[in-house]
Amino acid sequence: MHTLAQLQSGELRGISQLKLSENLTEFPLEILTLADTLEVLDLSHNALSSLPEELAQLSKLKIIFASQNNFAQLPEVLGKMPKLEMVGFKSNQIKKVAEQSLPIRLRWLILTDNQIETLPDSLGERPRLQKLALAGNQLSELPHTLARAHNLELIRISANNLTECPEQLLNLPKLAWLAFAGNPFSKVKVDTENKVKSVPELSSTDYTLENVLGQGASGVIYKAHWHSKTRAEQSQFPDNIAVKVFKGEVTSDGYPEDELQACLQVGNHPNLVQSLAQVKEELNPGGKYLALIMNLIPETYKNLGLPPCFKSCTRDTFPQGFTLPISLISKIVHQMQDVFSHMHNSRVCHGDLYAHNTLFDAQGNIIFGDFGAATSYQMLTPAQQEKVQTIEQRALNHFIDDLLSVCDQQDRSSEGFKLLKKISN
Repeated sequence: MHTLAQLQSGELRGISQLKLSENLTEFPLEILTLADTLEVLDLSHNALSSLPEELAQLSKLKIIFASQNNFAQLPEVLGKMPKLEMVGFKSNQIKKVAEQSLPIRLRWLILTDNQIETLPDSLGERPRLQKLALAGNQLSELPHTLARAHNLELIRISANNLTECPEQLLNLPKLAWLAFAGNPFSKVKVDTENKVKSVPELSSTDYTLENVLGQGASGVIYKAHWHSKTRAEQSQFPDNIAVKVFKGEVTSDGYPEDELQACLQVGNHPNLVQSLAQVKEELNPGGKYLALIMNLIPETYKNLGLPPCFKSCTRDTFPQGFTLPISLISKIVHQMQDVFSHMHNSRVCHGDLYAHNTLFDAQGNIIFGDFGAATSYQMLTPAQQEKVQTIEQRALNHFIDDLLSVCDQQDRSSEGFKLLKKISN
């Protein structure tokens, strides 16, 4: 984090990344003194409502973040910036996105949690667009021009007002990660609601939260222990549990209620985090407390991959020097293929099938989780369902290809490697 005082003193001259968060109400024009070098500008967590035309002087700027400000429209000056690729304006009050506000080199657009009702046709005329986050808006339709977004690989349209399945997305040749729960067209039928109740519903007073094990966009996962051991608990549940407490608000992937529903609809599988019970409680003066009680994963498991970076955009990354033998990769892939079949037999699209959402141990056993982007899709037509499965099959293929990228060098000429490489293409 930098300070306005540092910027004004000239101390930051020559930097390529700038992050300012000082409750700013106006854009500091001193930022323009960094025009020769600035590539990443983060103005999140301020009180800005506009950007000046002079911003276009930042001719080398590639990434701009302005989340959690007071913008009512996406600034049109962004469309004038020659190298701008990533635009993040999450959690503002944006209602309008003008045709000319989208930079021509746009790859990654984040407009989650705003008030957008319509999007411009120019969105489908950005040939480099790969990643599009639109969850938590008021969209009733998407531009038909998105049918031309042939490089789009990930899209989040959950928690909107879409009344029909956007067919223009289902035929995109590279789309691999799709989330669309929480729309009128994706409302879950009664039979699925009954299935969701197949795990018991408990009270938050039944357990005590301990240390944080992890957290993501939709909630925080805690280690927990039972507050009191009733006879039913002794017979049904293990002593060691984890509890995911949902944040109770729209996230980058959609509504927490939809995540809980999809997770329970899938049911149990040896390679999925096992759901034991759910908690649904009303809060005063409003809101809900949602939690999912799960098996505690042994400490021998660790993350298989790391999330995408700015450069990779949609593809996973791995620690420097990390490698796996082809025997373990083959075992991991076999398990994930089985998980894939299990989920889609339940008519659930995970939407976030990645190595970074997968845990593995030294023997190559995996546990897959994080259903934040999962979507139940049994309400779609048979043809649409088949296309959704095809989309997620691409994600599985990328998962395989990403693992092959860290395969031990001596195994890359093996038959196992060649077979998986053929599958992933």
